[in-house]
Amino acid sequence: MSKPLHVPYAATLHVKDACLCLHAQRAARALARRFDEVFRPFDITSGQFSLLMSLNRPEPPTIGSVAGLLAMDRTTLTANLKPLERRGLLTVEVDPRDRRSRRLALTGAGMALLARALPVWISTHAEVEAALPEGGDALRAGLLALA
Repeated sequence: MSKPLHVPYAATLHVKDACLCLHAQRAARALARRFDEVFRPFDITSGQFSLLMSLNRPEPPTIGSVAGLLAMDRTTLTANLKPLERRGLLTVEVDPRDRRSRRLALTGAGMALLARALPVWISTHAEVEAALPEGGDALRAGLLALA
């Protein structure tokens, strides 16, 4: 019979204090909760705001390009698109240049919702940045370096 493995409690404390992944996840959850709260009157989440904003482009983007921007796999993105499409905030259409591809576009209702939600994002984002050292520039640069 083999001896059970043991991880010292000191290792747990070290991971709790030093783990970049843990701290990034905790911060991401806290930020998402904060933005989810301010977007509640618009009946969207912070993730849905980001998804809708990613469609605000001169030409309708492909599912693949949006998935890349949002660091999502296509299956997850497609699942996240469905409730927004049902609400009439976006359309998913066949790409006329490549019938195998799909393009995403904001509808008038989607653009109107973004126009109402954007000032709330701007003010909330400014509050968050003001609470960060260097106004968030160092954090943003570090996160971009990891991505």
